[in-house]
Amino acid sequence: MAAMTTRESLAAVDAADPLARHRDAFVLPAGVIYLDGNSLGPLPRATPGRLAEVVEREWGEGLIRSWNAAGWIDGPRRVGAKIATLVGAEADEVMVTDSTSVNLFKLLAAALRLNPGRSVILSEPENFPTDLYVAQGLVELLGGRARLRLEPPERLAAGLTADTAVVLLTHVSYRSGAVHDMAALTAAAHDAGALVLWDLSHSVGALPVDLGKAGADLAVGCGYKYLNGGPGAPAFLYVAERHHAGFHQPITGWLGHAEPFAFESGYRPAPGLARALAGTPPILSLAALDVGVDTVLAADPAALRAKSIALGDLFIELVEARAAGHGLALLSPREAARRGSQVSFRHPHAYPLMQALIARGVIGDFRAPDILRFGLAPLYLRRVDVWDAVEALVEVLEKRAWDRPEFLTRATVT
Repeated sequence: MAAMTTRESLAAVDAADPLARHRDAFVLPAGVIYLDGNSLGPLPRATPGRLAEVVEREWGEGLIRSWNAAGWIDGPRRVGAKIATLVGAEADEVMVTDSTSVNLFKLLAAALRLNPGRSVILSEPENFPTDLYVAQGLVELLGGRARLRLEPPERLAAGLTADTAVVLLTHVSYRSGAVHDMAALTAAAHDAGALVLWDLSHSVGALPVDLGKAGADLAVGCGYKYLNGGPGAPAFLYVAERHHAGFHQPITGWLGHAEPFAFESGYRPAPGLARALAGTPPILSLAALDVGVDTVLAADPAALRAKSIALGDLFIELVEARAAGHGLALLSPREAARRGSQVSFRHPHAYPLMQALIARGVIGDFRAPDILRFGLAPLYLRRVDVWDAVEALVEVLEKRAWDRPEFLTRATVT
């Protein structure tokens, strides 16, 4: 640890931080250091007022007229266009709709159809579990017409074969925070004749993403992590414009119809990405997501990434200096360019250790079997928060404060 690194020196850096003003945009409870924005972003201060406006004025007074008068019907496109600026896409390439899992199902099915004659979905064993579950469900539904093949990350490029239809990858590992080289893997897939579907849930809003520059084909992402859209916020999907004409998804709901209010008995897909829609959009949660996306758009993306790296480097430095000898092993990449906006450590007693930290107001999370995960969202976290969190971690370790019955009993949500 640098000799001059003290809480006071970090506070001075925080005072000059160009992102410091964004902290006031969030409701952050007193006595809490929130290191779990990679699972659920905090509440933006503007969200309750916006939801009250939607409920009381648009719904309460406008009633059904608000589908037109308040622009409810255009919400999926309008918020999607905002997210497009965060992921390096054109406005008409992103749509907010459904959940991440549903969108994965839709895009995997569409990818297989876009790449006829190929049947393999290629992924990695430690991909986010729901991504693999959705792929497994689709494979089961299609019988022998599709297969899921898993290769370790270092063998993904070598695992591309003539039968690979689509590569399904999460850009940032939910476990370690390791970042895939999107451009290189996309290029390798294209050279092998395959498409790529990226899950951006652990990257959008925290680190730069440029789907267009990378030549990406398809992508999904959730709205409740770094986009601060609230629990269960709607997700988004991306389809590169070059694929729009051949894009057909299997959940052919009425809002994906070319003329939803013609109420025809037969389905005709809407032009462009509108055919990605299915059912009626959830207006209340869509309004909350809209506010959350605005909190990210208000900040300079380069400054966000620079601070994310600084927070991660500081966290690793302090933990390894102050908590040495207590059984912690760094799981995240040490090299900042290969790490997302989180730091993960392994520990044999990770679950009760995290519960003891949460009881002290330091909220991170646990991932089975032995991972302590700390999200470092640069919009609202300060360097002194990292210092204080590590101090709490050291205290819990030194006093074995985790070894108590109330911390050893696992809750449903870990």
